[in-house]
Amino acid sequence: MFARIVESIPKIEMLDRRDVVLRILKNDVLPIMRQQPGFLEFLPLTPEIKNERFIDITLWADKKDAERYEREGFLRVQEILKPYLAAPVTVRNYTVETTLCEHFEKALAA
Repeated sequence: MFARIVESIPKIEMLDRRDVVLRILKNDVLPIMRQQPGFLEFLPLTPEIKNERFIDITLWADKKDAERYEREGFLRVQEILKPYLAAPVTVRNYTVETTLCEHFEKALAA
């Protein structure tokens, strides 16, 4: 399993509009990801403190699937989010060590 962690800084006027950001993620971004082969899950983390970054974690069956999404789908996602962000997103990639999280892996498979 492979994870992409995307950090974004919303524009100041969006800090009190978390509902708008979540609606855009649900209605516009998530359908794009669901169309991608190997997509498993999307975990949006919204900050408790106003001035912190939003963090989105996407889980992929393997690295190749995440790389394909980076090439074929992520540019569309960035364009959708661009009007709401103060700066370009930061992306980091990780291998998920599933040997340590059996319950999580089973829940994704269900």
